[in-house]
Amino acid sequence: MSEPTLAAEADEGMGSERVGSLASDAWRDLRRSPLFIVAGVLIIFIVLISVFPQWFTSTDPLASDLSKSNQRPSAQAWFGYDLQGHDVFSRVIYGAKYSVIVGVLASVGSTLIGVVVGITAAYYGRWLDGLLSRIGDVFLGIPFLLGAIVILTTFTLTSTVGIVSLVVLSLVVLGWPVPMRIMRSSMIQAKQADYVAAARSMGAGTGRIVLRHLLPNCLAPTLVYATISLGAFIGAEATLSYLGIGLHAPVVSWGVMISDAQPYLRAAPFALLFPAAFLAVTVLAFVMLGDAIRQALDPKLR
Repeated sequence: MSEPTLAAEADEGMGSERVGSLASDAWRDLRRSPLFIVAGVLIIFIVLISVFPQWFTSTDPLASDLSKSNQRPSAQAWFGYDLQGHDVFSRVIYGAKYSVIVGVLASVGSTLIGVVVGITAAYYGRWLDGLLSRIGDVFLGIPFLLGAIVILTTFTLTSTVGIVSLVVLSLVVLGWPVPMRIMRSSMIQAKQADYVAAARSMGAGTGRIVLRHLLPNCLAPTLVYATISLGAFIGAEATLSYLGIGLHAPVVSWGVMISDAQPYLRAAPFALLFPAAFLAVTVLAFVMLGDAIRQALDPKLR
């Protein structure tokens, strides 16, 4: 085997060992972090009620009985009934599904687009970097809520899948510039490293350098942002649904429940407080998880 080949394999091995060591150290710190444990338990609970709502309630969230309108919490209905006689507990449990789906899809979509654009801009630089950065600045300059309102009111869809897809699309379109900036900044710093120069001198192609050397060393900040943004997107969906331009009946989500219950806050505060509490805890859990991951991946914070 030739010396260049051996050198390239050694450089790749050192890069993999470096990334593997960082990941193992981070996981060891995470397992000892009370913040991570609390956030993990809360997120597992939210995921379970999203995927298996029938484990927690046997009541149909769409079934209504007007004779029970705005009845207070009791042994028969732990969270009481709303104006239409829906069981609030059942609707809170089933409402987690679409809230989490929107948050996950929006976070994954915006992060993937941001990573690809950020890598492209930072690696090739020059006029392409300037062009992609200015495009990102344009989208970043659009007020998030205003932009989502414009997108959601421009298109009219009636099916549940179509409404959910449109909400996700609006969040992705407005959310990708931030992970793009984070990835671009990390990539600009990393591509000046000696191991990248060594890999390039050994004849490694662009794809190999980016995927094997740069991406593993630049992904940590973006991963932290993606975790935090997931909770933020769940909150954004609830805000849009509350305003009546996001998800709406017959879809059951926490934002829809808060919107329906707000006019009757004095008469039946429990119909608003319980979905709002679940929403707040979910957003807080993902923020806590992101903070725990940031502390584990950043040596300066250990």
